[in-house]
Amino acid sequence: MLKLVRRRKTTGGEKGFSLIEALIGISIIGIAMLGLGQAFLLSVNNNRRAGEISHATFLAQQQLDYLRTLTAAELSVFPSTAQGESSDQALDPNGDGYVDFRRITQITTGGTGYAVKILVFPATAAGKTSAALLAAPFSYNVRAILHSIIIR
Repeated sequence: MLKLVRRRKTTGGEKGFSLIEALIGISIIGIAMLGLGQAFLLSVNNNRRAGEISHATFLAQQQLDYLRTLTAAELSVFPSTAQGESSDQALDPNGDGYVDFRRITQITTGGTGYAVKILVFPATAAGKTSAALLAAPFSYNVRAILHSIIIR
């Protein structure tokens, strides 16, 4: 038994997508792109922050390496203005003329040696007093804290 099926003729208006279908497709793609854009911005922000932390850690380690070269007499009088030392420094590591970090160094004398504490803050901490920064370092987005003991 053979059944004949008639095909409908297609007119020119039935080819392609309707305007509503196109708008829905564009909306779905737009929402997906918005999500990807937010993920990209989050990634860029995390990379910038990681770079700041890396630079700050390097600057703290650099200061500790310098302090390890000093004698016991020099450590006792740190910071020496005659040597150009400072316990609170504004730093511009990339030399672009803008302060990028602020490094605060504390040395206390103990029975066995010198306790060293180095904190590195971002440039946003430039206008704050060192006492305020030391009292609440995490409130000012400290990027690196290094504790060590130097024995002489």
